[in-house]
Amino acid sequence: MTKDVAEQGSFSAKDYHDPPPAPFIDPEELTKWSFYRALIAEFIATLLFLYITVLTVIGYKSSTDPNLKLDQCGGVGILGIAWAFGGMIFVLVYCTAGISGGHINPAVTFGLFLARKVSLIRAVMYMVAQCLGAISGVGLVKAFNKSLYNRYGGGANELADGYNKGTGLGAEIIGTFVLVYTVFSATDPKRSARDSHVPVLAPLPIGFAVFMVHLATIPITGTGINPARSLGAAVIYNKDKAWDDQWIFWVGPFVGAAIATFYHQFILRAGAVKALGSFRSSSHV
Repeated sequence: MTKDVAEQGSFSAKDYHDPPPAPFIDPEELTKWSFYRALIAEFIATLLFLYITVLTVIGYKSSTDPNLKLDQCGGVGILGIAWAFGGMIFVLVYCTAGISGGHINPAVTFGLFLARKVSLIRAVMYMVAQCLGAISGVGLVKAFNKSLYNRYGGGANELADGYNKGTGLGAEIIGTFVLVYTVFSATDPKRSARDSHVPVLAPLPIGFAVFMVHLATIPITGTGINPARSLGAAVIYNKDKAWDDQWIFWVGPFVGAAIATFYHQFILRAGAVKALGSFRSSSHV
């Protein structure tokens, strides 16, 4: 009973503080070097992410090419691809979290924008930087390995044979939900205060979420859950199949991010209940 009273009491009883919501539009950001430094960090992080991961995908396809008669067990396998994506997210989020927040994904940025964690200007510019970084990263892969790049599909996301577009869309929605839900949970100030004795880095569960989603959805869509990753590969590879399926890798992640944001902010964190309580309190004044 005492615990319930403490949790439902005044804000002074909190052992954590939610940051104030970001303004919808904040023109002052455009005058700060920290804003442009964050854009550079997002660009470079996404470039490195695509460079390492697409090289891993091409290396896997090369090692399993039956025409080359190589050892089929000698490559990294699907497990290795999943580790490459998850591991790079862990590393890059750890490196850039203190500078830009370590989004590296327009879907994550979109979810954080809906939760009022970033302004519209920052969200749009982050997405632009992420997409440009992804295109540049895949461009480097093609520049260094042009023949292998063209032969093995350029790491482009495409719906696998045997699956319809609805299945692909559903896989992207659920996969992105897992990722964005993990991002919110790992960075929740309430969790950080409650579990301060547990030495868990926020990038670690985020990287594991990416790893697990790749294990599940690589056979279906190649795993997008990141519109910048899908766009960068499609732009450089530039084949009809990659462009025909491209909408799946934008609609799915954005829908999944929106659902995850609603679930975490309004159900788990009871944002709707708090808003209703504030409304009732003000109406009785």
